[in-house]
Formats: sequence, C-alpha cells, structure tokens
Amino acid sequence: MINKFLNYTLLLMIFLSCFGFKAGAQNIQVFAKLDQTTIRIGDQTRLHLTVEQPAKEQVNFPKLADTLTHKIQIVGSGKADTIYAQNDHSRITVTQSFTVTSFDAGAYVIPSFAFGNKAGVLKTNELVLTVQAVKVDTTKSIYDIKQPLAVSYSWTDWLRDNWYWVVFPLLAIVLIVWGILYVRKHPKKKPVVQVVKKIIPVHTIALNQLKELNDKKLWQQNEVKQYYSELSEVIREYLEKRYVIKTHEKTTDEIFAALKQADITAENKNMLHQLLVLSDLVKFAKEKPLPVENEQSMEHAVDFVLKTQPAERPEKREGGQTGEHV
Repeated sequence: MINKFLNYTLLLMIFLSCFGFKAGAQNIQVFAKLDQTTIRIGDQTRLHLTVEQPAKEQVNFPKLADTLTHKIQIVGSGKADTIYAQNDHSRITVTQSFTVTSFDAGAYVIPSFAFGNKAGVLKTNELVLTVQAVKVDTTKSIYDIKQPLAVSYSWTDWLRDNWYWVVFPLLAIVLIVWGILYVRKHPKKKPVVQVVKKIIPVHTIALNQLKELNDKKLWQQNEVKQYYSELSEVIREYLEKRYVIKTHEKTTDEIFAALKQADITAENKNMLHQLLVLSDLVKFAKEKPLPVENEQSMEHAVDFVLKTQPAERPEKREGGQTGEHV
C-alpha cells in the first residue's frame, strides 16, 4: 500500500515539472535567419540569432567559433541588440548578428542553435545556405585583360586641382608691385636739416692768416720779398672786406684815397701807410729792411686789424634789452 502511494507521488511530481518547463519554454522563442539563402562563392551574408523573452528572463546565446560548418566561415560578429516590445514593455527581443561566407559551391545545412535557460535548452530552426559557382560561358573565346583607360586631363582640370599654386604667387606679386608703387608715390619725407654756416668775422680771418705767415718764418730764411708780398696781400684783403673797397691791383695812394671817409684814426692810418709803403719798396725797389723792421711790420699789421675790427652787432636779450660784445 505504501509503495503504491510513493509511486503515485513520484509520477505526480514528474508531471508537474514537465508542465512547468513547457509553460516557461512557451514564454521564450528563438529564431535563426539568413539575409540571403543563396550567395556566390566568396560573397557574404548576415546570420541573425534572435530570442523573444520576458525582460526579467536570463537567456544565454550560443557560443560560436570561427566556423558554422566545415564549409561556412564566420568573418565577423556584432554586439547583441535589445528592443522592447511596443505593446508590452515586459518583453524584449534580443538579436545578435554574424557575417558568414563560403568558398565552396554547394548547398549546406546550418544546424539549429541552442539557447540556454533555467527552464532548459531552446533550439532554433535549421537553415540551408546555397553557394553558387561563377558561371563561365565556354562558348566565347578568352580575351586578354583590358588595358587601363586613358582619361583626358586638361589644363583646366590641373588648375582646379592646383589652384593654390597659381593664386598665392599671383597674390604675392600683386602685393609686391602695389608696395613698390605706393612707396614711389609716397616717398618718405626726409627731415629738413638746415645747415647754418658760421660766418667768420673778417678780422678773425686776417689774424689767422697773419699768424700762419709769421709761423712760416720767411724773412728769417731770406725770403723777405715773399714775406712782404703775403703780408700786404693779407692787409689788402682785410681792407676790402672790412671797408668794402677795391684794393687788388690798386696802388697805395689809391687805397688811401678810398679810405678817406673811413672811420680810421690818424694813428692807425699812419701805421697802415708805413706798412704798405715799406711793402712796396721791398717788392718793387728791392729794399732790404732790417730784422727789427720785419718784426715791427708784423706787429703793425696785427695792431691795425685789432684796432679797426668791427664791433659785434647788438644781441637781443630777455626783457627786450640789448647788449654788445666788445
């Protein structure tokens, strides 16, 4: 009696477990699909493994190697893509895709794929992939490989591809020409430098010339005539510039006639007369003065210039006052 009860209990448990497995399996559906069931040798197609399941269920995809069969290879795989059902967000559809190819002609059966779940193992449908060979028309003769086509390449095509090699140099030339023309039309104005020529007073010039003559020591070297010629020339030039009279190619008397109205004291006129007369005697009458007379002639020339030098012009000072430099 007890054995019969145990047997009935065991049968009931087996029946309930099978019913629960079928109920769980009915909530999960798996599929396998090819984008193209017929391809040419070397072409590729996509294999999609899809499972429709409750969102909370855990379904394991099959682990695929690099081949499906010995004639079909897997060349790429993508990540699983999950989509929620539009009318029921408690269900999802998960799809994983693989890229497959084959290099042998024929029809090949792709066996079903097994998905794992706590309720058991779910298998997809089988697939058939037909691989076709390339048809060769044996009735036609064999032709050689065609030569590369000659493509015309005009200068406009070159200009379109290399416009920058033309535009930039032209732009640089235009800028350079424009810069040259601009500089020529707008030259840089140079600052006007006013050179003020310093006017050396006539008495200063005469005194410098007398000093140079004295340094030559002509009469000490028996060059008495040259000494008096240069001495009288310095004095004549001084008189011409100082009193604005003609002295060159004039005799001593003619010079004194011209100086008649000049503001010269009698003493200075006498000093000048002695100097010029002695010079004339040496130059034209071969007079030979004594050394002391030669020295006195230089002293008289210097004294005459110093005593008759023009007074400096009044210089304006601040406040409107004027002063003179003596």
